Amino acid sequence: LERRPRRREGKRITMVTAYSYPSALHADLAGMDIILVGDSVGMVELGYDTTQPVTMEDMLHHCKAVARGASRPLLLADMPLGSYEVSDELALQNAYRFIKEAGMDAVKIEGGGPARARTVERLVQGGVAVVGHVGLTPQAISVLGGFRAQGRTAAKARKVLDEALALEEAGAMAVVLECVPSVVGKAVTDALQVPTIGIGAGPHTTGQVLVYHDLLGMLQHPHHAKFVPRFCKRYANVGHEVNRGLEHFREDVLSGSFPTEEYNPYKMAAGEEAKLEELLRTDEERRRQHARDMERRLTEQDEYAATGPYGGKPSWLCSEQPRIAAAAAAAVAAAAAEWDGKSTAAAAAAAAGVEGSS
Repeated sequence: LERRPRRREGKRITMVTAYSYPSALHADLAGMDIILVGDSVGMVELGYDTTQPVTMEDMLHHCKAVARGASRPLLLADMPLGSYEVSDELALQNAYRFIKEAGMDAVKIEGGGPARARTVERLVQGGVAVVGHVGLTPQAISVLGGFRAQGRTAAKARKVLDEALALEEAGAMAVVLECVPSVVGKAVTDALQVPTIGIGAGPHTTGQVLVYHDLLGMLQHPHHAKFVPRFCKRYANVGHEVNRGLEHFREDVLSGSFPTEEYNPYKMAAGEEAKLEELLRTDEERRRQHARDMERRLTEQDEYAATGPYGGKPSWLCSEQPRIAAAAAAAVAAAAAEWDGKSTAAAAAAAAGVEGSS
C-alpha cells in the first residue's frame, strides 16, 4: 500500500475489520485496501461489553485466521490493552509476535500522548510498521467516561490534532480518527502528510473503516444492537437472513421434512441391503435386550437430572421428552408414599412401646 502517494493524489483508502478466515476472504474478494483485525473482536465475537478484556492470545488467534484468508490487503492488528503500555520493550516484543507468529503487516496502538509517541517511535525503529489512533480510544473508556465523542471543543480538538502530529513525527504510517466532529477530521487530515482513516470522523479523511458486523447487519441480538454506533451505515441485513435460515432448518428437522432421500446420496451396492437385513436378524433379540437395558439406565439418569438436586437447570431432555418428567414425578411420588408408610409404621411402633412401658 503506497500510503503517501495515495494521500497526495487524493485517492481514498478502504478498510474493514475482519476476525476470521471467512470474513477475511470476503474482505479480500471485495477489494479492501486494509483489513484491521480489531480488538473489537471482544464485543462482536467474544461477547464482552468493551474491548478491555481482550488478550494477546485472543488477538493472535484471530489474526492467524485472517492471515490464512486474505493474501492481497495490508493486514493490520490492534495491540490490545496491556500489551504495549507497560514498557516500550514489552510493546516491541508483542509487536514482533503479530508480525512473526500471526502474519500481520503492521500494528495499531491507541493514544497520542508523549508516552505513546515514544512507543510508536521505538516500534518503528525496531522495524515494525505502526498505525496510530486518536480521538475516541475505546481501550481508555475508563478514563474517558465511556464511549464518548472527542474534540468537541476548540481546546480538545487542538489536542487531537497535536496528538496526530506527534504520531506522524514518531513514524506512524497512518492515523485512525474515531468519533470526532467532521471539521476536526478535516483539520487533522489537512495537517498530516500520512493518511487518516476515519470512523465516525466525517467525509474528509483519506479513508474510512467500519466494523464488519456493523456494516453488514450481522447480529440481531440485543447485546450487539445496543453497541452499534450511530455513525455506522448498514449496507446489508445479513443477521436477519441468518436467523431466518436457522429457524427454517429447526422447523424442518422438527417436522421431519429434512432430510429427504434427496439429501442422502449415499447408497448401498445391489444386494447389500438384503445381506444387512439378514445380519441384523441373527442377533435381533440380543439388540432388543440391550435397548431395554439402555432405556432403563437412561431413564434412571434422567430422573436424577430432572430433580435438579444442586439447583442447576434440568437437562434439555427433560423439556423435550415428557415421559422423563412423568417418570421423575412417579418416582418422587413413590418415594413419598414409601416414606409415609415408614413414618406410619414407626409411629405405631413408638406408640406400642409407650403403651407397653405404662
